[in-house]
Amino acid sequence: MTTYVALLRGVNMGGHKLVAMADLRDLLTHMGFEDVHSLLQSGNLIFRSARRSGAQLERLLEREAASRLALETRFFVRTAKEWRDVVARIPFPEEAKRDPSHLAVHFLGSKPAATAADALRSSIKGRERIHVDGRQLYAVYPDGFARTRLTTALIDARLGAPSTGRNWNTVLKILAALD
Repeated sequence: MTTYVALLRGVNMGGHKLVAMADLRDLLTHMGFEDVHSLLQSGNLIFRSARRSGAQLERLLEREAASRLALETRFFVRTAKEWRDVVARIPFPEEAKRDPSHLAVHFLGSKPAATAADALRSSIKGRERIHVDGRQLYAVYPDGFARTRLTTALIDARLGAPSTGRNWNTVLKILAALD
């Protein structure tokens, strides 16, 4: 059995794409996944499965959420090992210690082209800093998330892949739940 983390994009934010975490847990349980639990209200699920790859799980979860819950959203799936690697590979360790609420990881639907990170970097108009590592983008938002112009839409457009972000505190809470 493999333990997975599934992140939903843009649910329960500002009154959009509202979904109860209990409904998501029930959905996954009825689909045959084991040890299903959720963390926070922003669409973070942990479960175990003996079948399928991460990409297969993403498509399956998207189809079933749309069919059974009328929820149209993207899912981003990582194994527990991949999640631990995301934490271990943090390129901004000082920011992670000093100000974790202004550090985020954007989980990407696919690995961007090598030149895409440069294109995104050149689009940054503020003090934000980024680092692309595989299917993750680490970003420091020194002035906070509310005022940034480094938005999900810009990230998706420049990297050529859909994404969903979690701040570092949430990343660590999910890690703790895995352990």
